[in-house]
Amino acid sequence: MPSMYSFSVPVFQRGLQNLSAYLDKIEAHAAEKGVAAEELISARLIDDMLPLSGQYQRASDTAKLTISRLAGIDAPRFEDTETTVADLRERLRKTQDFLATVTPATMEGSDVREVTISPGGNKIVFKGEDYLAKFALPNFFFHVTTAHDILRSRGLSIGKMNYLGSFA
Repeated sequence: MPSMYSFSVPVFQRGLQNLSAYLDKIEAHAAEKGVAAEELISARLIDDMLPLSGQYQRASDTAKLTISRLAGIDAPRFEDTETTVADLRERLRKTQDFLATVTPATMEGSDVREVTISPGGNKIVFKGEDYLAKFALPNFFFHVTTAHDILRSRGLSIGKMNYLGSFA
C-alpha cells in the first residue's frame, strides 16, 4: 500500500513545480503584450478572492503546513509579501527546499496522527489520513486551480496540460 509520503510530498512538489512553470508563462506573456508582470501577480478572478500572489502563498502554505502537521515537524514561516515573479519564485523554491528534507520515514505513523485545524475559527480534528484526503489536498488544488484560472482569465495561453505538468 502506498505511504502517506507518496500521496503528499511528491504531489505537493509537482503542483508547486507546475506553479513555477506558470511564472515563466507570466514573464513571456507580459513581454509579448507589453504589460507589467505585476499586473498579473495582483490579478483576481473576482473581487472577493485573493489575487494570484495569494493563491501562490496559500498553495505554498498548504504544502508546508500539511507536511509539518502530519510529520510533527516545524514548517518554515514566510511573510506574505510577494509582489513580483521573482518573489513568488523564491517562495516556491523555499517551499520545495523544505519538502525535500522530508523522507518516507519522517511520515511514518502520520496516517493516524491527530491533526487539529481551525479554518474560519471552527475547530476540526482529523486523523492524518482524513486530513490529507479530505482537507489538505483539496485545499491545495483549489489554490493551484484558482491560480490557473486567474491566468487563463487574463489571456495567458495555458491549458489542461500546463495544469497537469510533466509526466516524466
